Amino acid sequence: MSFEFELENTIGAARAATFTTPHGVVQTPAFMAVGTLATVKALDPDDLRAMDAQMILANAYHLHLRPGDDLIRELGGLHEFMQWHGPILTDSGGFQVFSLATLRTISEDGVEFRSHIDGSKRQFTPESVMRIERNLGADVIMQFDHVIPGQSEPDVARDASERSLRWLARCREAFERLNADEPIPGRSEQALFPIVQGGIHADLRREAAASIRDMADWKGFGIGGLSVGEAKPDMYRILADVHEVLPKDRPRYLMGVGFPEDLVEGVRRGVDLFDCVAPTRMGRNGAVFTRDGRLNIKRAEFRNDKRPLDPECQCAACKRFTRAYLRHLFLSDEILGLRLLSLHNVHFLVLLMREARNALLAGSFDSWSSDWLQRYHSNTATTPTV
Repeated sequence: MSFEFELENTIGAARAATFTTPHGVVQTPAFMAVGTLATVKALDPDDLRAMDAQMILANAYHLHLRPGDDLIRELGGLHEFMQWHGPILTDSGGFQVFSLATLRTISEDGVEFRSHIDGSKRQFTPESVMRIERNLGADVIMQFDHVIPGQSEPDVARDASERSLRWLARCREAFERLNADEPIPGRSEQALFPIVQGGIHADLRREAAASIRDMADWKGFGIGGLSVGEAKPDMYRILADVHEVLPKDRPRYLMGVGFPEDLVEGVRRGVDLFDCVAPTRMGRNGAVFTRDGRLNIKRAEFRNDKRPLDPECQCAACKRFTRAYLRHLFLSDEILGLRLLSLHNVHFLVLLMREARNALLAGSFDSWSSDWLQRYHSNTATTPTV
């Protein structure tokens, strides 16, 4: 089974589609849970299957450091290693260029990182990253790119975007050479996705998208460098700009975006795939997604609240436990509380994208999305849109 993308219905820029990969079909729009270190924190793969999660993400940088991509290759690749046999995507480490700014040095050749684990120096180049991601064996692998803060000035954004384009050409060459010269027995085909950079500057984003589009016949496209400090209206504006340039017959993946309102707004602007650590990170800190906005389970008002987290949710946490009990778990530092809230938040986003898809197929997406956002913002600070 190779890679295919079939549009099923469109309403404006929003799309319902089917993305076929060697390890299964992803019905889009879809949220991918993040398993940075080959595990979605606090969740078992069976939990993900039970909520009908379709595709997950792991991180090449972190897995290269620990336990090592060579070891994962020796043990059969990520699918076998983590016992998730559905589609997997690996990020290339480009985000760590942004998030580990105090531990890295950038040059034209690549990035030298000082390991946050043991202080050892690691050189990441487009060529070495392609080998790392090939060893890991995910279905979709991302190019190595240069991510910058969201509010960066045009000259800084141009420099990073143009460097990302040069690194993309090197990634593509290395990817094709590895496929031709070093086949891995029993390994499925991989798809290399490029990443559109350019900060919050529409002209740079359009230039990058056009250059990437014209470089090769890609299986899909990443949109990176958003949700890194810029205002939400800027993110939404950039998504609309990029939509006009990228091919309509390939999937678009908005990297690192995972708040409910941003998923709905992203679908409105042509995004098919999303990922973010937010649902598990927030869950471990007591924050909960609901259809009526976010809540903090540690608040005193929930001390004797017999309701589930979200009365309309069918996740394992909501079907079995009260807000009062979950609050008790958090105040008592019980690990079960972290697990149940993480499970709920991931389930919430997976289900949200399934509902968006159903509305697209039914032709009611415009009214559904407007109603959903209005209800969600009723108890959450309203975010202006463009």
